[in-house]
Amino acid sequence: MDRTRFLVRVSAIYALIGAFIGSHMAGAGGYEFRAVHAHILVVGWLSLFAFAIYYKVFSIPKKSVLATTQIWTAFIGSIGLTAGMWLYYVKPFGGMDTFNLIFFIVGGSILMLSFIVFAIMTFVQGNYISEDN
Repeated sequence: MDRTRFLVRVSAIYALIGAFIGSHMAGAGGYEFRAVHAHILVVGWLSLFAFAIYYKVFSIPKKSVLATTQIWTAFIGSIGLTAGMWLYYVKPFGGMDTFNLIFFIVGGSILMLSFIVFAIMTFVQGNYISEDN
């Protein structure tokens, strides 16, 4: 799997979704999606794009378990957090409050795990992080 290509493409999809939601909010004059919109852009677009650039700039081994874990938890967590946030705040389906809350928390927790793994990886794989690469 090409990590950079995967993360850039997913971040581009998040950028489109975030821009669409922002345009919708501006046109409709309703701001019920503002938290979802902000998190789609910050977590989905910016964070995943930053991770893509990290893997492009620094030669982290392709077989790194930490890198693979970080990429998949970032991908799954960003979907879980933003979809869970949408379910929790917008409440499109009635009577599912507990499910929505759990979905939101689990998605956010998986994403948090991704950031923790990323921080650990910057130290464990530190010999690959240099201006000289």
